[in-house]
Amino acid sequence: MTRAPELVDVVWRKSSYSDGGADNCVEVADGLPAIVPVRDSKNLPAGPVLLFPAGAWSAFIRTVKAGRLGPTSN
Repeated sequence: MTRAPELVDVVWRKSSYSDGGADNCVEVADGLPAIVPVRDSKNLPAGPVLLFPAGAWSAFIRTVKAGRLGPTSN
């Protein structure tokens, strides 16, 4: 089993796609080898953190920036 990294000293930043509301932001930590931690600012400081492989996160960001990922209509 892989052990989750300690995230005590990471520096979090708000996503540029968050709407700026105090409780409505996605935060990302940069600079960790091979992973990108992501969390919801509503659940701070001890809320859950999602860990994404760095390559998968980069592909997701490229897709968003290219406009290929957007809202769906029902």
